[in-house]
Amino acid sequence: MEKKEEDDTPLVGIFCLKTRQDMKRFEETEDCFILDFDPFDSFDAKKLTFTDDVREGDKDLSIIHETGQVACRDYPHPRHFCLNFPFGSTPNSSHCDLCYCYVCDKPAPCAEWTISTSHCNAYDSALWNLCRT
Repeated sequence: MEKKEEDDTPLVGIFCLKTRQDMKRFEETEDCFILDFDPFDSFDAKKLTFTDDVREGDKDLSIIHETGQVACRDYPHPRHFCLNFPFGSTPNSSHCDLCYCYVCDKPAPCAEWTISTSHCNAYDSALWNLCRT
């Protein structure tokens, strides 16, 4: 008889979940639970710590995608799109190893990078588009 009273109680246990993996598992079986994290936070790979020692590192973890404007940092790009040396806020004559001349389509610095027409100042505009070869 005591057991029957216990089963009819309106009190229900509420779980406090710490990770997304817990949430996926409990969503299927529980009606109510508390999240101890923000489910809308995106994963931030910059907060991870990595080690160069392969024996200590996580062999199951690989970063295969990064969001944002990384194409202008990791691949060849015209000088005015360089993320390492932002156009207008750094000297236009500065360039990274992946910059190329917008006018000549040659690796920066080209032969006319800082002389005569100063190709280092070129960007996508009507004037510079006329100069392109």
